Amino acid sequence: MSLLLEKIGAYCARNRVGVVVAWLGVLGVALLLTLGGPKSSDSGFEIPGSESTTALRTLNREFPKTVERPGTAALQFVFAAPKGQKVSDGELTKAILASVRAAGELPGITSASDPFTGDPPAVSPNGRVAVSTLTAVDLDDSRADAVAEELLAAGSPARAAGLEVELGGALSSGEPELFGPTEVIGAGVALLVLLLTYGTLTAAGATMGSALIGVAVGILGVLGYATLGSGIESTTPILAVMLGLAVGIDYSLFIVARFRDELRAGSPVHEAAGRAAGTAGTAVTFAGATVIVALAGLAVVGIPVITEMGLAGAFAVLVAVAVALTLLPALLVTLGRRLLPRRERLPSAGSTTRPQSRVLSRWARFVTGRPLVALLGGTALLCTLTLPVLSMSTELLVPGGDDPKSTRRAAHTLLTDAFGAGSQDPLIVLVQGDGATQTASRTASVLSADPSVASVSPTTADNDDENAYFAVLSRYGPTDVATSDLADRIRTTHGSTDQATVSVTGSAAVDLDAADQLDTGLIVYLFCVIGLSLLLLILMFRSLLVPLLATLGFLLSLGAGMGVTTAVFQWGWAGGLVQLTEARPLSAMLPLIVTGVLFGLAMDYQVFMVSRIQEAHGRGLPPFEAVLDGFRRASVIVIAAAAIMAAVFAGFVLSGAATLVSSMSLALTVGVLADALIVRMVLVPSLLVLAGKKAWWLPQWLDRILPVIDHDGSTTRAKSKETPLTPVSS
Repeated sequence: MSLLLEKIGAYCARNRVGVVVAWLGVLGVALLLTLGGPKSSDSGFEIPGSESTTALRTLNREFPKTVERPGTAALQFVFAAPKGQKVSDGELTKAILASVRAAGELPGITSASDPFTGDPPAVSPNGRVAVSTLTAVDLDDSRADAVAEELLAAGSPARAAGLEVELGGALSSGEPELFGPTEVIGAGVALLVLLLTYGTLTAAGATMGSALIGVAVGILGVLGYATLGSGIESTTPILAVMLGLAVGIDYSLFIVARFRDELRAGSPVHEAAGRAAGTAGTAVTFAGATVIVALAGLAVVGIPVITEMGLAGAFAVLVAVAVALTLLPALLVTLGRRLLPRRERLPSAGSTTRPQSRVLSRWARFVTGRPLVALLGGTALLCTLTLPVLSMSTELLVPGGDDPKSTRRAAHTLLTDAFGAGSQDPLIVLVQGDGATQTASRTASVLSADPSVASVSPTTADNDDENAYFAVLSRYGPTDVATSDLADRIRTTHGSTDQATVSVTGSAAVDLDAADQLDTGLIVYLFCVIGLSLLLLILMFRSLLVPLLATLGFLLSLGAGMGVTTAVFQWGWAGGLVQLTEARPLSAMLPLIVTGVLFGLAMDYQVFMVSRIQEAHGRGLPPFEAVLDGFRRASVIVIAAAAIMAAVFAGFVLSGAATLVSSMSLALTVGVLADALIVRMVLVPSLLVLAGKKAWWLPQWLDRILPVIDHDGSTTRAKSKETPLTPVSS
């Protein structure tokens, strides 16, 4: 692999103009794909093949009038009388009807129901709350905010009469939002880290520039897919940008750093570019492939939304790897020795060693000199950060929306307080088979006596009496365990018979099934990730102990990231620092996504740190000296890479974006720092020192059957009979 990547890098270096033109062409094509405007998807969390999703599709087909058509939205115009008054009071009733008429006359609003004449009337049992159902059509995301403002303005007569007026329901799923001021600041911090690492603006600019080109191609590709296809969830492009920018900068950093090392060793510019692609490029390819597999593997959960996010992130990482291996060598040759500090640019000033930080040298001496103390201290710190995970709770969706100050949340609160906790998310029981009406009526009669059921609607059947359904309102909220138990009881106690098929569906049932699928999928995925980690690292390092240490370290990093996130977003600790508006259970998607992303990033640091240690070990250095030598060669770059990723992720934490994005960014920020600074630079070196030569033991039978991965460039050096780089002095 090293030789192949060296050839690719050398070819791109020789044909730099053609490579740059080719990438600009790809960027142009991706830009053209987005001209139609990317669309947002509102597919929700449907699970293909599940009972709730299959029944919902049947309900949509057999009873189309009960289903919202594409481009339509059902909204709730909610009116609440002052305490001690009722909406049926004369003046209040007139004001409500005036507001309903005004709303019905707005463009795009096809109907506005009278809350006082429905069957049954849409007035709460205590008479204080009334709700009018509005139907909006021909909506798009660009008009959503304007329509909401017009509807709220239509409530002026009711508001003037002293009524509280709120608008429930969502007009759109939200347009993708990619960059804001905090994200730009995060990228600026990353550039500053590069400048401090390299000591030259030219090298920092080349690294950042190639990464930004990769991000542009990756995100435009994702948005182009959203333009041509059925749309994407609003979180998907944010994840693609976050990952593309973070790994793009890091991968470019590793290759540029190796290129500078080759220049210091006296290699000509073209040869240095090829060797950097063949050595550091191998590690980049392996690390990138690990991230891609981890993200694409999210498809095993079986939820289309999760699969979409994983594939978008994987595509962004794939583009970042491709840019680092092709476009970057062309930039390296173009800039040449200008990538070095001024004092090192003349060939006569070259050096085979990189200047070392005194702080890192002392760090290395402490970790390798007191390995047991370092091991126990680092483990204790990570375990402490993990403790909040023991109380972590999750929810799939926040009832009433993420924003506690929005009119949508206020409307939801008024409706649930007035009509019951389960009034906004009924369970729909669908009966299919001969005599469906009779079976449905009998089932509804039994359910009406269930202590968890607030009410059961009349049964609706088709003309052939083969499909019938009714709604069941739970006394509890849609995310409550009691509602989940109720759905399970309906399925088990009143389930299918020889005469009819009974299914539970509706948005509440779909969300409950999705939450169960996420819980099960996380366990399966975690085992898959652990197994993949062990297999890939055994292949990479030809060792059993090193992969085991790497995997255990990843689990500690994951625990630290999720623990801190639980303390901040669920407990509310230091919530003001992340613009937290409400402490709530974490998103049910969060553990799964963070596991996939952090796994790939943790393997990056493992590869870049331990490959240098293994390289020194392969040169014949004793275990202690090999760890010290590899640590000193890789530590500056690993710290810079972690700081860059943390800066990028932190920008999204502080952006005030959706709670899922902010919490995911915090978990990744903490996880990356914990993995790079504690696991890879404290635990792994100390364990390798304690293990000695046993760290690199592999059974002979396994050693014979495993293919050789030339990640350290030994094949390249043997081919050119090059003397290895001089070990870093103590």
